[in-house]
Amino acid sequence: MTVSPDLDPIRSSVERYYTGRLAEHGPTHWGADWNSRESQELRFDQLLHVLGNDREFSLVDYGCGYGALAGYLTAHRGAGVRYVGFDISEAMVTTAEEIHLGLPDIRFTSDERSLAPADYAIASGVFNVRLGTPVSEWESYVNGTIKRLAILGHRGFAFNMLTSYSDPEYMREDLYYGDPLRYFDHVKRTYSRHVALLHDYGLYEFTVAVRLEDKR
Repeated sequence: MTVSPDLDPIRSSVERYYTGRLAEHGPTHWGADWNSRESQELRFDQLLHVLGNDREFSLVDYGCGYGALAGYLTAHRGAGVRYVGFDISEAMVTTAEEIHLGLPDIRFTSDERSLAPADYAIASGVFNVRLGTPVSEWESYVNGTIKRLAILGHRGFAFNMLTSYSDPEYMREDLYYGDPLRYFDHVKRTYSRHVALLHDYGLYEFTVAVRLEDKR
């Protein structure tokens, strides 16, 4: 298993974790560290709240894994979606390219420098697996990534996160549980007045969807 020399220690540990999950479980919801396909698609529904009624758009999937969201968009949104998936795991990107080979307007990359801003940017699950990173460092990483999403999505961005309102007996030391009120406040004060906090869909997590003024 190789890790890109461009990755910092936090991303290196995350890359190893997800590449290992893929090697163990293949391109399945388990390989992306989700409990079920149903919960995975439920998350997609919440994240896509940011699209509103838009039918034609470009989208960056930041932390795309094996491209499950690309397949979901193709099945449920059809034509009019221009998708770019980015993942720090080269193994994930290679698998995503194999699965979605030949599909129009869909591409994948492990080179973040190649990403161009799109209409929307979405990140699913990228803030959960803290592993051994100290909480303060992880929260700096989270805020930096949210800033990156705001740059990549001209019209809006969305992300999800495990919630600090989870039942204590089920919370794990290697995972990060964010305070939804804190992140709602941070995003609303920093990026936009148009922010939705979704915390009512039956999972131990929340989704933040942000609509931006397109300043291109």
